[in-house]
Amino acid sequence: MEIDLEKFRQRAADRAVENKTFLQRLKKKNPRAVDAAFHAVHEDVFAETDCLACANCCKTTSPIFYQTDVERAAKALRLKPGEFVEKYLRTDEDGDLVLKSSPCPFLDAENYCRIYADRPKACREYPHTNRKKMVQLMDLTFRNTLVCPAVAEMVERLKRM
Repeated sequence: MEIDLEKFRQRAADRAVENKTFLQRLKKKNPRAVDAAFHAVHEDVFAETDCLACANCCKTTSPIFYQTDVERAAKALRLKPGEFVEKYLRTDEDGDLVLKSSPCPFLDAENYCRIYADRPKACREYPHTNRKKMVQLMDLTFRNTLVCPAVAEMVERLKRM
């Protein structure tokens, strides 16, 4: 099932203030309770979600590439790490290595990742909603409500709890 990303973006923008306020309030709650709630809705939402129908994260954002990520991806593409950096990455305003362009150059027409087995750690962990100490990730979670329909759905479910 294809996701209408334009409708998603509009709905996410419409709910941005409400979602940001809600997530800021969660920072003050019991961290274990917040983790348990997030992990439960994470499992439920991803049981119903086909990321290949969307891939908005790969189309609009860049992960941070650490040296081990560069080496792993370069090897998968049969490039030297320096060649990989030169061809695909740039240093952002925070000094992090990120993709030069979006959508991700490794995303194919069917939303599959050409380096999936060797993708960066940030891609492996995205959208970061099943990690420990979620109260420390509320700002990131808010930003991800604007990118990932699954995260937006998780927040909607959490608001109803």
